[in-house]
Amino acid sequence: MRATRAPTASQIQNPPPPPSSTKSGRFFKGGLGALGHALRGKTAGAFGPDLAKKLAQLVKMEKNVMRSLELVAKERMEVAQQLSIWGEACDEDVSDVTDKLGVLLYEIGELEDQYVDRYDQYRVTMKSIRNIEASVQPSRDRKQKITDQIAQLKYKEPNSPRIVVLEQELVRAEAESLVAEAQLSNITREKIKAAYTYQFDALREHCEKVAIIAGYGKHLLELIDDTPVTPGETRAAYDGYEASKAIIQDCEDALTNWVTQKAAVSAKLSTRARTLSTRRRNNIKARSEGLDLSGQDAPLNDQDTWVPAGQHQRHKDEYSEDEEDEDEDELEGRTSHSALGSEAGLNGGETRGRNHEPVVA
Repeated sequence: MRATRAPTASQIQNPPPPPSSTKSGRFFKGGLGALGHALRGKTAGAFGPDLAKKLAQLVKMEKNVMRSLELVAKERMEVAQQLSIWGEACDEDVSDVTDKLGVLLYEIGELEDQYVDRYDQYRVTMKSIRNIEASVQPSRDRKQKITDQIAQLKYKEPNSPRIVVLEQELVRAEAESLVAEAQLSNITREKIKAAYTYQFDALREHCEKVAIIAGYGKHLLELIDDTPVTPGETRAAYDGYEASKAIIQDCEDALTNWVTQKAAVSAKLSTRARTLSTRRRNNIKARSEGLDLSGQDAPLNDQDTWVPAGQHQRHKDEYSEDEEDEDEDELEGRTSHSALGSEAGLNGGETRGRNHEPVVA
């Protein structure tokens, strides 16, 4: 893997995250793994507080996406190795080029594996919103319960002195609920921007690097002589070993030195879209000036009904829908080996065709 070598310019600029929580040597693979995939999709959001169910379903579905991506990366590496194995029996030019193409395809598999790690950053951030939604639910439930009790007493015992007590409790519950809802609103906006920034940055880097590999792959294809020959005619000796090696080295250098500022594709807004977006940002900035929210996360007296935003991670008992299937994910991760950066191809330590002497046609 690229992580076993010196970090790339992109990794220095934006350090890679820890391995994804979905990566592991899981006990259940194949058919049982597919069963777990289906169960997560169908049962997601079936448990836990009502407020968090929809986002819980999204988080579970994203886990399925990540496991699918992980499988694609693994199988792409296997395909790259098989291409190299098949090419061994071909003519010299096809043998050398397929070996180098296998190197490039294997690198794409490694990039996909790294993309899973960055994708997990997005998923974990969205999961934190779900946890906050779950912690807000008790505040809503308490307010609703008191409201129902007051309505019931007013219907059965209009003169009951308990009505006054419950109305005072309702005032406190509404105040707590206002704080809880404000925190939820603020944190949801903050987290969703951070989460999708992680995803889009990771997707952009992945796609740019795959495009780089595709470009150098096409350069490799130009080394194959596809000129038709007549029966009995002998093709000219292949002399592209140094060229293919140089192309692989150029590809590695391009991947190593890539940073976001060098991205070839940029999203340019039309004049109308840019004007409207700028207006929206200016309106947000104008409304936020002079607004002090420093005290919004002050702890409440009733810790049983609301957990401050800064403490919700410590209250794991509130809601932990993912625990049952994340236990299996905390096993040992996989290790893989680098394809680029090695003079050897995908088949052991030898490079095909190195010892061939030029043959005079």
